[in-house]
Amino acid sequence: MRTDGDSWDIVSSVGATALGVAALRAGESRRADALFRDPYAELLVSAVGSPSWTQLSQRPIGEIGQSVVRSYGALGDLLVARTCYFDDYLEAAAAAGIRQIVIVAAGLDARAYRLDWPSDTTIFELDQPKVLQFKASALAESKPAADRREVPVDLRNDWPAALRDKGFDPAARTAWLVEGLLRYLPADAQDRLLTNIAELSVPGSRVAINMTTQGDLIPDRQQQQDNRDRMLAALDIDLDVDSLWYSTEGRSDPVAWFAEHGWTAERADAVTVLADRGRVVPADVAEQMHSHLLMTAIRPGGDSTP
Repeated sequence: MRTDGDSWDIVSSVGATALGVAALRAGESRRADALFRDPYAELLVSAVGSPSWTQLSQRPIGEIGQSVVRSYGALGDLLVARTCYFDDYLEAAAAAGIRQIVIVAAGLDARAYRLDWPSDTTIFELDQPKVLQFKASALAESKPAADRREVPVDLRNDWPAALRDKGFDPAARTAWLVEGLLRYLPADAQDRLLTNIAELSVPGSRVAINMTTQGDLIPDRQQQQDNRDRMLAALDIDLDVDSLWYSTEGRSDPVAWFAEHGWTAERADAVTVLADRGRVVPADVAEQMHSHLLMTAIRPGGDSTP
């Protein structure tokens, strides 16, 4: 269970979920019809030295076995959809002239390495110190495509100060990415995070977020949990994801929150993201995916043209 002030490395607690996400990105990258390529994901997972995680990362999902594939439920498709969506978001921000990127709870995100960044781009990656240390070691022989700056910090503490200490310019337009984080924060910490982002954002800045909607709106929630547990058991991975999450109750809807604070916010549908790229999603999986929020918001003013 989570506790105030708890910490983790890449193979424990919340850190292990970042490992799982990287393994699934590696699996997608190996598909002949992959919707994105992340050549660093398998490298990061292999650096852990776990046969179970390596098994997941080194074979396309479709080759692991149909029982395991089916147990994924919406998880694999959601991951692919949000990766594509956020890749597009960051590429659009760069095309609009934004040169300051902040990836909050970066985990094993490799976008600083794998996307084609303008030469004057600075990317700040915030996460637990041990997670960033592991990533730096695993990618020691790789060169990022931008000025990548690590910000080792617990997001429940004063991360804006740590970010400024690493050279963050509060007067520059910023593109923020908050991927796979909000469920790991208490509701009040989520609001503080959104408030800090807004306060650090000049007009023309952007933010992209994903999260699961309220639990009582999710169809077959228990089935989704059972599917995920079967997947982990089939791969001999010991990870109790539910114990790492905080309740969805009492949380702000990020779209409504940013709209109320004067930003132009819009939702995106994960199923549509995949369909637009030619990826067919089974109807039962699509139903589960509709409970997942993808969103972007822009603070009006400045040069905020997409």
